[in-house]
Amino acid sequence: MATQKKTLADVKNKDLLKHKGLINGEWVDSSSGKSTFDVVDPATLDVLATLPEMDKNDTAKAVDAAFEAFKTFKKTSARSRARMLRKWSDLCNDNADDLALIMTLENGKPLAEAKGEVIYGASFLEWFATQAEMTHGEVVPPANLNQRIVTFKQPIGVAACLAPWNFPIAMITRKCGAALAAGCTTVWKPAGETPLSAIAQAVLAEQAGFPKGSINLITSLTTVAEVGEELCVNPKVHKLSFTGSTRVGKLLMKQCASTLKKLSLELGGNSPFIVFDDAKMSTAIEACILGKFRNSGQTCVTANRIFVQAGIYDEFAKQLTERIKTLKVGAGTEEGVFVGPLTHERAVEKAMSHVADAKKHGGEVIYGGKPMEGMGKGYFFEPTVITGMKKEMLTTREETFAPLVGLYKFETEEEVIELANDCDVGLGSFVITENMARSWRVAEALEVGMVGINLGMLSACESPFGGVKGSGFGREGGRQGIDEYLITKSMLINVAN
Repeated sequence: MATQKKTLADVKNKDLLKHKGLINGEWVDSSSGKSTFDVVDPATLDVLATLPEMDKNDTAKAVDAAFEAFKTFKKTSARSRARMLRKWSDLCNDNADDLALIMTLENGKPLAEAKGEVIYGASFLEWFATQAEMTHGEVVPPANLNQRIVTFKQPIGVAACLAPWNFPIAMITRKCGAALAAGCTTVWKPAGETPLSAIAQAVLAEQAGFPKGSINLITSLTTVAEVGEELCVNPKVHKLSFTGSTRVGKLLMKQCASTLKKLSLELGGNSPFIVFDDAKMSTAIEACILGKFRNSGQTCVTANRIFVQAGIYDEFAKQLTERIKTLKVGAGTEEGVFVGPLTHERAVEKAMSHVADAKKHGGEVIYGGKPMEGMGKGYFFEPTVITGMKKEMLTTREETFAPLVGLYKFETEEEVIELANDCDVGLGSFVITENMARSWRVAEALEVGMVGINLGMLSACESPFGGVKGSGFGREGGRQGIDEYLITKSMLINVAN
């Protein structure tokens, strides 16, 4: 394994490297001043930074700051908010190399992939800058001719934005870009594993002109439960957006019930990746590589259940395995790496349990299947291919969140639709076929929020992102994204003489 050469010392814009929380325009330690936590590089287990372990008291202060700031920020014009968002987007692109390095060091994904996320994240800021000025109301034809009815949109209030560790920049910009575009003020809670990327974004947002109190950021790792509960039960928070597991999403929803907050929840996925026997093999292989191995398999829409029609099953398994053998595994800062480390030790343990369970039920590991050897202390797992997958296996019911491909064989279109829908979540899905009629039939039949046809990615700033069933509700991105942070107010006017 090549020596990792880049560290946070290589970040050129040192202003991005704050190691504190942000409340009302001030970079602060925890109010207790007693507790901290370390941010660790998953490739080496080296400590990158030490941050304050903030608690519910700090969170309440951040909410108070956002609540006060909302009184004035909600009165800003959509044009001025759009200008700040565009400037923030420009600053992201100007600092893309630094932001990518910060993300790679704390998350593990390869630098090229991290830079792609930076640019992708910036696209949401630019997109919501346009949407800020598109929040139109309407004139409603009244039945009572002595009345006139109009509607208009207003920001909902303080928005709590809880972001995951697997996309530490894109999830912040996708949530907070929409909230700020709508005129809401925000409290950010990045994941404790990857807070440095969010902190850097907050720095740039301040430089873009967002006023103090409109952006607040809480850092925590072990106190995440009490911080989350405070955001849920605090009556000054009117909207909560969360990306994470279905289990935690249900808990947050229950805690939010006391204040009837508006919620958008992007929760767990178990995406089917369906390859029909009329598929172009090269398209299927490359889409599977991207859909499965992006971020080392740690995405909410990762291709988790790979269904391949019987006629091409063996050939697909052979060609996919040969392609996987060409993927370089290593620290994300190394040249040419495609598969980085998993972000934490629990991910390695889960991958090992899925491999053991598959073998127990008759699956055959034809490539990989264990932690990487000779990679130092990092959380590396071999790219893995297992054939003979069955319905009763763990991978059928759970996200693996690792570079593990489990191949299921199917015979007919009807059969695979039933298999794909036999799941309590429904976020993303992929369909590989050259038959246009089939692509429409299957896309309409799948119980998911998103379908990719002949590709391995599902998101763009212009496209609404979200799921059904246990994958939650609400949409991020697209024109629908800003609506999650707006209320519709109607006004009835008496025009009788």
